[in-house]
Amino acid sequence: MKKGINVWSFPEGMAASDCIRLARKAGYDGIELALAETGELSLESSPEQIRELKRIADGEGIELPSLACGLGWSYALTSTSKPNRDKAIDIVKRQLEIAALLKADTILVVPGAVGVDFIPEADVTEYDVAYENALEALSGLAESAKAANVSIGVENVWNKFLLSPLEMRTFLDSIGSEWVGAYLDTGNTLLNGYPEHWIKILNRRIKKVHFKDFRRNGAGLSAFVDLLAGDVDYPAVTAKLREIGYSDYVIAEMIPPYRHFPEQIVYNTSLSMDAILGRTQEGAGPT
Repeated sequence: MKKGINVWSFPEGMAASDCIRLARKAGYDGIELALAETGELSLESSPEQIRELKRIADGEGIELPSLACGLGWSYALTSTSKPNRDKAIDIVKRQLEIAALLKADTILVVPGAVGVDFIPEADVTEYDVAYENALEALSGLAESAKAANVSIGVENVWNKFLLSPLEMRTFLDSIGSEWVGAYLDTGNTLLNGYPEHWIKILNRRIKKVHFKDFRRNGAGLSAFVDLLAGDVDYPAVTAKLREIGYSDYVIAEMIPPYRHFPEQIVYNTSLSMDAILGRTQEGAGPT
């Protein structure tokens, strides 16, 4: 398996080009960039701006395996508002276009939500309505994914939706496209399950994997901790990934960031991932 890190793990405000260089310095094989509404890599970015990031990555010898996006919390495929839902669909299409320019083979898609405890103003959508809206939207987006030669990875997130691996499997199989699969987040499963169970059940449907860790006796988002400091059974996770033949990227998404010396989390996480993946560890931090 290849070792990656998500750009949200880096100090807030750090330029994407600097994140790429730091990721390579810390020993990662790849970095997952993220699409924003405005800014350096955004819905407004020109093809040349996007290709420049690819050139920087190539120059550093680091891959861009996937493209994340957090806009699915604001513009939801589950929404009861058709304009909001249409905007969400357009964002996914734009994400596919940008991923193709970056030569990324997968995009991370937050499918929407039934409810979101950590966003108090978020609307609550009836579960069956959310399910049908997301199913219809992603079934339509499958053709866009095929045309772009980029897979859609539907992430399991804290959205009170697609709560079990059995439900996620049924949802994906109902779409029935090899271009729409799962983006499995290990830490996100701990609230009500076990990531190794998700891996066994989703199997070949898994497009990419996020590594996070979580303490069950913690509270809310603060219960997300450094890799190996929580309750994710990483030996079981890696064993199950190998059992299903997964050899693609495992990508760390580290939240919340360190209050002081925030770059250090990038180095610490790299060493923890080496231990998890059975790699030889080199170095212990920035020089």
